[in-house]
Amino acid sequence: QVQLVESGGGLVQAGGSLRLSCAASRSINSINVMAWYRQAPGKQRELVVIARNGGSTNYADSVKGRFTASRDNGKNTLYLQMNSLKPEDTAVYYCYADGPLARYWGQGTQVTVSS
Repeated sequence: QVQLVESGGGLVQAGGSLRLSCAASRSINSINVMAWYRQAPGKQRELVVIARNGGSTNYADSVKGRFTASRDNGKNTLYLQMNSLKPEDTAVYYCYADGPLARYWGQGTQVTVSS
């Protein structure tokens, strides 16, 4: 069992930056795939970025060049640095872990970008 707790969301003006964190309750060394998803009001949840052990990442086209995901396995934490934020980035951001035996989701953190 893994609990994921996101933090770092908030209200920011367009063009600003936020850094999200996802703290896991135990070691993430054995979790190859972690990811950030987001869900805007009235829309389906969508993948933002996949972050694998070893450092490889895959980003949604909408965030390429603006968002950077990273993992600190020593701190059991996944990060998402979001720069040049746009109003269309407004959503609840969720952390996801694809564990050996189960898949886990965090409770989400709200990001609101004002124009």
